[in-house]
Amino acid sequence: MTTRLGFKGNKQALPRKVCAACGREMVWRKAWAKNWDDVKFCSDACRQRRAATKEAHRA
Repeated sequence: MTTRLGFKGNKQALPRKVCAACGREMVWRKAWAKNWDDVKFCSDACRQRRAATKEAHRA
């Protein structure tokens, strides 16, 4: 008998959002559990790209 580590449940039922920078769909992660309402970007790269875009528009 083997034991699987990781998520044990229905992944289709997890909440989803769209990344504000790239438009990709993000699926809820345990690391985001405490601040899911504040999550806007799928990665650090998207967060930095969005910040750079805002600064370019200000200049």
